[in-house]
Order: sequence, then C-alpha cells, then structure tokens
Amino acid sequence: MNSQLSHNATPFSPKKFPTVVLCDSLHSPANIGALFRVCEAFGVEEILFYNCVLNIESNRLLRTSRNTHQKMAYREVTDLASEVARLKSKAYTFIGLEITQNSVPLETLSLPKSSKTVLCIGGERHGISEDLLNHTTVTTHITMYGENSSMNVIQAAAIALFSLTKL
Repeated sequence: MNSQLSHNATPFSPKKFPTVVLCDSLHSPANIGALFRVCEAFGVEEILFYNCVLNIESNRLLRTSRNTHQKMAYREVTDLASEVARLKSKAYTFIGLEITQNSVPLETLSLPKSSKTVLCIGGERHGISEDLLNHTTVTTHITMYGENSSMNVIQAAAIALFSLTKL
C-alpha cells in the first residue's frame, strides 16, 4: 500500500545552491509567501527584494510561506546598482526570467555546473523593470503552448528554479 510521507520522513537531503533570487516590484503577500516556500524547497541561498512591498507580518504571507520565511535568508535592497555590482564582483551570472526579443527558452539555457546565479523575477503586473533587465547577462523564458504569454510569477520562478538546480 502506498501512503503519504510526513515532511520529516521524505528521502530528500538538504542542499544549498549558489543561487540568489532577486525580486523586482513584487507586491502580493501571497506571492511573497509562496516565493519563500519555493526558494526554501529548491535550496536558494538568499532572496533579495527590490522595490517590493514586504510585510513579513501579513497573515496571508505567513499562511502561504508555512514558516519558510524563518528558514530563508532574505533582505530588502534599496540601491540596485550597488547590489548588482556586489554580486557581479563575486562572479554571479544574472538571469532574467522574462520574454524579450533575445530571450532563450529555459530548456536550452546552458550554464557551467558551478555557476553562481541570480534569478531575476519581476512584479505581478509589469515583469522585470528595464533598469534590472539592463543588468542581466541573459534572459530566458518558459516555452508555453496556450494562447496566454504569461503565468503567475511564482509558478514561473518554481519552474526556473527546478531547471536551474538540474543544470
């Protein structure tokens, strides 16, 4: 008989990846809470919030994060250019998750195994700002087959993190 395992009984081993998620203009407490949960699940080292509405006491954020906000390193960034320079000086590659003229399908993205990456995600309404897009090394998109050209930012981040941890 097949039975569901508890969180403490899964066969998964904890692992951290040299991955930072940089959020640009994320506002929904539900999305922010879900981002904590997804980033913790995929071994992200840190979440950076730029131009975001971060209310860590929000009931919606707390319910959605399921306490992962207490396990994840995160901070708010006020000076984007300085933060980008700091991470680039540490050899991080900036990947923008956005459909652009030059974006490559996520499934074709090729990075060295030991790459340190910053996954840049945008806000719910307008995606990644031009300011942040100008700092990206590469932009990538998720190939979709319906008529819609976008999906929820956290769903997209989860797909991208799954792919990045498998490279």
